[in-house]
Amino acid sequence: MFEIDPKAVVKYIEKILLATIAVLTIIATIQEIIQIYEIRKVALADLLLLFIYTEVLGMIGVFYASNRIPITLPLFIAMTAISRLIILQGKGMDASVLLYEAGAILIIALACLVVRYRPKNQYEYQGEPVIEKDD
Repeated sequence: MFEIDPKAVVKYIEKILLATIAVLTIIATIQEIIQIYEIRKVALADLLLLFIYTEVLGMIGVFYASNRIPITLPLFIAMTAISRLIILQGKGMDASVLLYEAGAILIIALACLVVRYRPKNQYEYQGEPVIEKDD
């Protein structure tokens, strides 16, 4: 009878989902570039969205190359997304909302610093020993 290794199944599903995310991110990038071309105007929010797409693709590439995702990449994506949200809301938004969103960016930036300067611990991921390095 067939023996199914749960770890292998999870790895296989993980790779399929990441490939799907990569393809959909490329499609979204193409759609955004087409929209910019049709409007014939590039806004800062558009550039930040393209940057988010680039970071997502980079994160997927890092995972395929090293079988891990450095925690700082999703944090950078989160900071960029909040920055884009602030820009899209415009000047008419409530000042307290701007302070909350800026505070969220500050907290995420502090989290990046904590992660960057934490002790290097070794742990096991999917049966393979991994040494965390974000450089």
